[in-house]
Formats: sequence, structure tokens, C-alpha cells
Amino acid sequence: MAHYLAELYTPKPAWLALSADARRQFFATIGAGMSELSSLGVEAITLGETDAATLHAAPWQFFALWQAPDKAAIDALVAGIAASGWHDYFETINASGVGGDFNEHLAQLAALD
Repeated sequence: MAHYLAELYTPKPAWLALSADARRQFFATIGAGMSELSSLGVEAITLGETDAATLHAAPWQFFALWQAPDKAAIDALVAGIAASGWHDYFETINASGVGGDFNEHLAQLAALD
């Protein structure tokens, strides 16, 4: 069953202070690690900038949605992100879990005590 990771992140002052060359080097390191994660079945569904005009908008500037075949692959993704130094540069919040359809989710909510 597919597992998903939703990330929300916004740059820290350390990121804003980096030169363009240092940012390129950091992204090169990130890109190099993606091939190993791809071999585990990790896929980026979409990444982008959040719309601050959305009702109840999150205060984070960017988002990423990831899919993987199992929890182990999502765990590898989260660990890889942390090992890359990402959290030195971006304040991040993660949500992960098994995906389901609309009716399954409504049943989860209805079953709450």
C-alpha cells in the first residue's frame, strides 16, 4: 500500500545568507542522493510554493508531496533529507502515512472517540 509524505518548509536565515554558488552546491548534493531514493520507489508527486491567499493557509512558504511503495522508503526519504543538512537551512514540518480514498478517510474520522 502506498505511503505518502507531505512537507511544508520555509527558509531560515542561514539559507538566505548563502551565496548562489553555495546554494548550487547544496542542490547538487541533494540531486545526487535522489537516485538512491528513486531506486526505493520514492517519487516526488509535486513541489511548489504555497499560496498564502488560501483560506487557513499554512505559514510555510513551500510544499512537497512524495509517494513511496512502503513506510521503509518514506523513512529513508525523511532520513536522507535530514542527513543532507536540509534542516540547517529550512524550517520543516512533515506529515506521513498510508494513503486511502475519500470514503476510507471519512470512516477514519467517524470512528474517532
